[in-house]
Amino acid sequence: MSTIAVIAIIVGGLILLALLASALKRAQERRRQARIQTEARRDDIEVDRDEAQRRRTEAAVSAERAQRVETEAELAEERAARKEQELDRG
Repeated sequence: MSTIAVIAIIVGGLILLALLASALKRAQERRRQARIQTEARRDDIEVDRDEAQRRRTEAAVSAERAQRVETEAELAEERAARKEQELDRG
């Protein structure tokens, strides 16, 4: 076998190794990017769930306030009715 043929085989082998290494590196980078995107999506989901919980809490507080205001209105109406009765008697 000639020297040129041996050199060509060695260079070809090195090129194949370089191509294989490059392909492996790209695959590893794609997996890393996929992992990062998955983590970002999970973070987004967590943010959305936190927002939903915050809104539920606000709704509960608002409902409680509305009930309190309704009760205060009923008490004010009762006071007005008592005062009116006292006025009619007096």
